[in-house]
Amino acid sequence: MYQASGMQKAARVLRLTSMAPLHLGEFEQVVPAQPSPKQRKARSRRVKPDGVPVARVAFFTGCVMDSVFFETNQNTVELLRLSGAEVILPENQTCCGALHAHAGKTDMAKEQAAANIQAFEEEDVDYIVNNAGGCGARLIEYDHMFEEGTEWHDRALAFTAKVKDISEVLVELDGLDFSKEVSKTITYQPSCHMTNVQRVTTPPRQLMESIPGLTLKEMNNPDFCCGSAGIYNIVNYDDAMDILDVKMDDVKKTAPECIVTTNPGCLLQMKLGVEREGQGRNMEAVHLVDLLMEAAPLPRRK
Repeated sequence: MYQASGMQKAARVLRLTSMAPLHLGEFEQVVPAQPSPKQRKARSRRVKPDGVPVARVAFFTGCVMDSVFFETNQNTVELLRLSGAEVILPENQTCCGALHAHAGKTDMAKEQAAANIQAFEEEDVDYIVNNAGGCGARLIEYDHMFEEGTEWHDRALAFTAKVKDISEVLVELDGLDFSKEVSKTITYQPSCHMTNVQRVTTPPRQLMESIPGLTLKEMNNPDFCCGSAGIYNIVNYDDAMDILDVKMDDVKKTAPECIVTTNPGCLLQMKLGVEREGQGRNMEAVHLVDLLMEAAPLPRRK
């Protein structure tokens, strides 16, 4: 409504967004266009592939991903479907609890973990798939939140054993062929949470390298943090921008047309970095999932 009604345009013209606390006006500038409530409501919670499913997966939608990057979530479901998976979106899933844990609200984070474990237990699935490095890092450590030897600890272990990043599942299913060349130079900004907690490093690069026409140029120090770090860039804005400036210096050395990442916080931060550098006409930041969809994926003929 904020975007469709013209309120966003008016707020920007009148510079009202600059009055927002915690520099939120700057982040508002890089938020993508949002779907209508009708489009959100029309989303199917159970999607089947054209043929016999090769896997049954549950998709963890995430708070920021589903509210800010809804289309990326839709593309995630479609990539899984095209890969041959049946995809389920459990209705009772809730926030992963990462931001609450970052803020020291551990009791609330534990409650959310228990709610998600229960919601996903209701579906007999092979994988619990996420597309957000920060969420995945929290989900995969749910067992640490419950005392060993308790029923909840055992249930959490069963849950975490199924948690996978979307890139891992797409590589494992190996069910996509990309039918369109994407003739651009990209660089990859790995999510710290995905690299250091989920230990997922190779699958995203494998997927990017499978896109025809794409040139991947690595930064000198790709694992250096972008400065997002959950809510760090909001509560410690100046320090986060200093970190982002270092990251963008590294990005510019590769002269990419596109920065690819796998986490909503990183994505917003890199979008902000592009704008701060005045590179909005020459460079963009995208989620890996959206880049894969740009290459027109088709089910692989077996």
